[in-house]
Amino acid sequence: MASFTYDGLNKQGQNVHGEVVAGSSSEAMDKLREAGIIVTDIKEKQINEKKKAGGKKVKIEDVAVFARQMATMMSAGVPITRALDTLGKQTTNASLASAIDKIKDDVEGGMPLSDAFGQFPKIFNGLFVAMIAAGEVGGILEQTLNSLATQLQKQKALQDNIKSAISYPRSIGIFALVLLHAMLAFMVPIFKNMIPETTELNGLTQFIFDASGFLRSRWYIWFGTIAAFVTVVYFIAKSPPMHKLWEQHKLHAPLIGELMTKQTIARFCRTLATLLAGGVTAVEALKSAGPTSGSDLIAKAVEDAISDIEEGKSISDSLDKSGLFPPMVTGMIAIGEEAGTLPELLDKVAEFYEEDVETLSRNLKAMIEPIALIGIGGIVGAMIIALYLPIFTASTNVEGY
Repeated sequence: MASFTYDGLNKQGQNVHGEVVAGSSSEAMDKLREAGIIVTDIKEKQINEKKKAGGKKVKIEDVAVFARQMATMMSAGVPITRALDTLGKQTTNASLASAIDKIKDDVEGGMPLSDAFGQFPKIFNGLFVAMIAAGEVGGILEQTLNSLATQLQKQKALQDNIKSAISYPRSIGIFALVLLHAMLAFMVPIFKNMIPETTELNGLTQFIFDASGFLRSRWYIWFGTIAAFVTVVYFIAKSPPMHKLWEQHKLHAPLIGELMTKQTIARFCRTLATLLAGGVTAVEALKSAGPTSGSDLIAKAVEDAISDIEEGKSISDSLDKSGLFPPMVTGMIAIGEEAGTLPELLDKVAEFYEEDVETLSRNLKAMIEPIALIGIGGIVGAMIIALYLPIFTASTNVEGY
């Protein structure tokens, strides 16, 4: 969705100027025409979201707390604009506070609440906007906000489990790199001074001495090379071809493939359940749940399934055709469709996979810990042996002499 500024004439022939949110300029003109405004000029408004929202990232837990607080205030009978005004002042995150203030102003100006939230896609994602729109239409905005808060909190827990599994090996890798540099810079020179110059060095020891000397005398080249390597790897990883390659293979990757698959399925089922429970139609719910699943493959499979569903096929059969969804998922969806309890069964499936993700993340961490420690011990042990060998050789030569 984008914002468009316009100039025109109202039914009384007066000049009017304002702003409207729509998917395209033609859609914006249709909205204005329905409101009785003859458009004389319209153009898309360029929104600098970082500048408008203070440039600080809004965390998922911030949005969850905001949704829960707004639902509580609405249940107490507080009008929407007043609730937004109060929450904007109470929110500690400057970006979120700025966004809420803008939303309040737009709602007071007559803009639908969902369109006002839709102006901040980096803060309020497609799921949030779709649920707000459904809540407005169905008159169940309070329940919708509570459902959103629950969904976001469970999504945060799911992300934390994944981060927990990944953070340990990353920390171990950083520690190993720091330890290696410290040994080359400080410990190796001490051993080198203990070895007579006439002692013949083996290949590994000579390599360690050369690396230590290079690090100490030309440290700027060493660290510059590492920085350049990290930068190149970062940009390659962020490039569209690499992103596409990763998306195609991450669900089948060694060690983490099963974890990523179950995380994606859990997120998809939870989002779809929340949208359906909020009154969103099946097609519209799938349009939001696919892209927010976290996998391009799942998103494409859902997009293909939507075409089949619009032709009259069931959701379960349409999703099963891709081969990406486990039989348990499509089977539960089929039962839910027949019994009319699809949101409830999708919630059960999501809970099952979320628990699996938590278990897998713990198991993965437990498996990586000894491997990482053995790896670090092997590196340090090999370096110590390589440094002590020349000392033993020199001592033997002296005794034999």
